[in-house]
Amino acid sequence: MTILVTGATGTVGRNVVEQLASRGADVRALVRDPSNANLPSGVVAMQGDLLDVDALRNALSGVSTLFLLNAVVPDEFTQALITLNLAREAGIERLVYLSVIHSDVYVNVPHFAGKFGVERMIEAMGFGATILRPAYFINNDVTIKDVVTGYGVYPMPVGSKGLAMVDARDIGEIAAIELIRRESSTTALPHERINVVGPDTLTGADIAAIWTEALGRPIAYGGDDTAGFEQNSRQFMPPWMAYDMRLMAERFLTDGMVPEAGDVERLTALLGRPLRSYRDFAAELTAAA
Repeated sequence: MTILVTGATGTVGRNVVEQLASRGADVRALVRDPSNANLPSGVVAMQGDLLDVDALRNALSGVSTLFLLNAVVPDEFTQALITLNLAREAGIERLVYLSVIHSDVYVNVPHFAGKFGVERMIEAMGFGATILRPAYFINNDVTIKDVVTGYGVYPMPVGSKGLAMVDARDIGEIAAIELIRRESSTTALPHERINVVGPDTLTGADIAAIWTEALGRPIAYGGDDTAGFEQNSRQFMPPWMAYDMRLMAERFLTDGMVPEAGDVERLTALLGRPLRSYRDFAAELTAAA
């Protein structure tokens, strides 16, 4: 019984692989370059990507459960559908898919709409699947630490509705728990969706206050300028992606990323411990400086 993890060296995928390996699972990791993968002992690196049909067929052969994670790229939907079809061809029936919270609400945001399309195809193709729907990754804010510390501003246009930001380490552990639950079940398990959130729903002002506390000096919230966010994002990502991120930020302002009743309690019970908080993240990042 073998679990294949795609996106295995990324922010979430690496945590999934480590959690599975620590639990004694038989793990394969799909990677572009096995020589640089730096995987845990016992994990088998499978060279390939989600558009390399021959390599993907090889990686899926003999696999019983699939963790499907694919990056935000222009052909994300195509990659996912190719993988799902090849997984079905290989006889795989058990699946955990990393989607995004409110994929059915942020319908004008390209990477949200793509993930919702994949969710629907998973259900239509009859997989026994857990759909994980994480909120905004706390860990994304590593990239703006220098702005916070150097300019005294938290620059993400989070708005006032609030985001239930989640730590990627918690996402990885929850994914591993679900993969092993499906892998080890002797009967078919029902299709399921899980919102993966953090313990607190935070506004832009809330996050600025957390940084103020962590750094011991005033940090201001930069405001809701999504056009400026798009222009700044173009410095380190292609224009199409910067625009995609702007559309997402605009939905932050109008809708937020708010958990449903019972989400936090469900995840806390699943992990057997409290969820990691943004305050924990800010304190860790500050201590490491």
